[in-house]
Amino acid sequence: MSKKNIEDSVRHGLDAYFKDLGSETPHELYAMMLGIVEKPMLEVVMRQAGNNQSKAAEWLGLNRNTLRKKLSEHQML
Repeated sequence: MSKKNIEDSVRHGLDAYFKDLGSETPHELYAMMLGIVEKPMLEVVMRQAGNNQSKAAEWLGLNRNTLRKKLSEHQML
C-alpha cells in the first residue's frame, strides 16, 4: 500500500465519521485520530521489528524512551 492509499483511507474514514455524526459537533477530533492510528501503527511496527524496541524506535524516528512511553500508554508493555 502506498502513502497515497493510506492518506485516501484516512480521508474516507473521516468522511464516513462526519456523515455518521450528522448534525452533531465533533469533539477532540485530533486526539481521537491520533489514538486510533497510533496503537495499530505501534503494533505493526513492533511485530515487524521482532519486538526490538531500538529497531522500532529507529524506524519510527523516535527516541527509544519515547517509544517505551507510547507503548506503556497503550498498555503494550
